[in-house]
Amino acid sequence: MKKTAVFPGSFDPITLAHVEIVERGLEIFDKVIIAIGVNSVKKGMFSPEQRLEMIRQTFQNHSEERLSVVFFEGLTVNFCRSENAGYILRGMRNVMDFESERAIAQHNKELAPEIQTVFLVSPGHYSHISSTIIREILANKGDASPFVPKEILKLLDQSEVN
Repeated sequence: MKKTAVFPGSFDPITLAHVEIVERGLEIFDKVIIAIGVNSVKKGMFSPEQRLEMIRQTFQNHSEERLSVVFFEGLTVNFCRSENAGYILRGMRNVMDFESERAIAQHNKELAPEIQTVFLVSPGHYSHISSTIIREILANKGDASPFVPKEILKLLDQSEVN
């Protein structure tokens, strides 16, 4: 049976820390689905379509059979069920991430006992990278290139950053 994992997030924008988790996830799972959560209440810096394009550019050398990028709304466990994914892939940078992710994983386990959450710890040199900080750097016209995949730098330059 094929082992499929969903890596959910806003990816606003995708960072090198995200990329590292996906690459390691591909070593464990047969397929990773990067699931861009769409929240009509929350306005991101980049549109869902821009985020989709950034992620596709970043992983352009991977086959659709191993890695796909999609939008989703609602509960992650319901999306996993719709994709026949038995795993939720999550990255953790620090202790604060652990507490938050553990609580979410426990709720998911109650809602969908058949779906396992797998945590991968970010290596130290990526543990400080977050999309929130990257957005702040971009909003203040700073250089985000050390923190994001080189494939999206051109897209970041083309985007309207408020």
